[in-house]
Amino acid sequence: MTRPSHLVLLAFLALVAEVCAADRPNILWLVTEDNVATTVGAYGDPLAKTPHIDGLAQGGIVFERAYSTSAVCAPTRSSIITGRYASSMGTQHMRSKRPLPDGVKFFPEYLRAVGYFTTNNAKTDYNTSSAWDAAWNENNKSAHWRHRAAGQPFFAIFNFEQSHESSLHKRFELITDPAKVRVPTYLPDTPTVRADIAQYYDNVSRADAALGKVLAQLAADGLAEDTIIFYYGDHGGAVSRSKRFLYENGTHPPLVAHFPKKYQHLAPAAPDSRVSELVNFIDLAPTVLSLAGVPLPAQFQGRAIAGPARKAGPEFTFSFRDRMDERYDMARAVTDGKFRYIRNYYPSQPWGQPLDYLWRQPSMKEWAGLFAAGKLNATQRAFFENKPAEELFDCAADPDNVRNLAADPAARSQLIRLRAALRAHQLAIRDTGFMPEPLMVAWAGKGSPAVVAADEKRYPLARLLDQIDALQLSAQIDAAALVAALRSPESVIRYWAAVAALRATTPPDVTALLADAEAVVRLAAAEVMLRRGDHAAAWAVVEAELKDAAKIEGRLFAVNVVARIPRPAPAAIGAVLAQLASSTVAGGGENYTARAAEYLIKKSE
Repeated sequence: MTRPSHLVLLAFLALVAEVCAADRPNILWLVTEDNVATTVGAYGDPLAKTPHIDGLAQGGIVFERAYSTSAVCAPTRSSIITGRYASSMGTQHMRSKRPLPDGVKFFPEYLRAVGYFTTNNAKTDYNTSSAWDAAWNENNKSAHWRHRAAGQPFFAIFNFEQSHESSLHKRFELITDPAKVRVPTYLPDTPTVRADIAQYYDNVSRADAALGKVLAQLAADGLAEDTIIFYYGDHGGAVSRSKRFLYENGTHPPLVAHFPKKYQHLAPAAPDSRVSELVNFIDLAPTVLSLAGVPLPAQFQGRAIAGPARKAGPEFTFSFRDRMDERYDMARAVTDGKFRYIRNYYPSQPWGQPLDYLWRQPSMKEWAGLFAAGKLNATQRAFFENKPAEELFDCAADPDNVRNLAADPAARSQLIRLRAALRAHQLAIRDTGFMPEPLMVAWAGKGSPAVVAADEKRYPLARLLDQIDALQLSAQIDAAALVAALRSPESVIRYWAAVAALRATTPPDVTALLADAEAVVRLAAAEVMLRRGDHAAAWAVVEAELKDAAKIEGRLFAVNVVARIPRPAPAAIGAVLAQLASSTVAGGGENYTARAAEYLIKKSE
């Protein structure tokens, strides 16, 4: 249902549409996939071959501190298209099917309301079940501004897949010399790793060439002087330990804006400028509306970085990580552009959980194999070891983000400062991530998880954050506090208490939680018991959830529990996994449960 306030706004936009079309700029977005800033020439990389992007930067504006909301495409695109953190809407899990909150629209709808012709060529990946037909006049691989009415202003997106992670799954003849690439300190310096990095440079160059063809079309149509152009990568890089991870390499994409002379008055800086203020991709939607002269709706959590509605840059900006394909995790990050703080909410898990799509990279498979063989140094093997609850990096001195300063007394003030900023952000947006996905789906039903997250009684977020920090950030767990949390009347607190119990030197008795009313609590308790040794009742809980076909997210959650148990599962569990591995998704789509189950079967062979 459309809220009355939105009806008023849309009516007002209809009046705005009567303004002469010539007064409004065309706006063109050029988007490369999986593209970290350091592989673009305009950001100073001598190996980069990106002449068309660099050409936009010449006479344009380079945003030196642009950050994506996540380190993977679909959750980030959910944030971009709404101007909201996906973690505030429950659309942060990869290939989510959660609907948008009531009243939240895809921002191109507001452009169409004032007469813009909107096209998307052609990736959507908005990570929601909400329909987006109203956002686009055209949304396909032939979508183009050339199909608009004469004189009609346009907003057009062109997406370039040449640099996508999948382009590393097969080796091509290399153009970039592998001997000249820089190998990050967290990766082993091998010919395979160098070849993947070199090929990634080549892939970005191919994306730049495809982008150049669209710019040539714009010039051929005589529209270059009437069009504001934004180029950006949808998140960070593709080579191992970048995409999906909240480090600089995963969340720091390039962002370049080019304003023709006609619209220089809308630009945030002069031509040939480098802007150091913080920009987050939730800022893109309000920026486009600002440039088009459209009033900004209340839904936006970002700011306009250009145009009449421009606001000054913030002190901090934020990113999130939740389920990535078939693997569950949860982390949050905040940066001020120099320091980066990451809060890992599952410190009993490694970063390097085997993940089918990532493991198709030759460098990733080799890296994992070298770890198994014991041939890595401490920095290189850390990826496969349990992570700390907190990480703090000086990104200027440590661009690879490998020297964790969280325990350094000299960096204590920065740790406290960024930790507090993250907490304030989580409370402000009502971060939905502390509801494990199966619980979030069950509680939200057919509605938006944001509705549940706004209910302080059901989702006591401030108290929950305090509880989790008390149990995870102390050197020694307070046994009495842990037991009290395990007995809490609130299931979400019981769940996180069970997660904390995994790191207890002497885990408390969680047997009673095997009969908990909530499946995620039962599974968390089962994992605590199974990490200590075999337990028939705990395995029975896991088996029951694996067999519950009505709960897609719950089954995947259960498979992840099995994957983290350091011993073979009983034959009965193996039989269920075999069935899941051969299953298909009704109506098509990703079957992450099958992927995860298949991995476990192969591992046990």
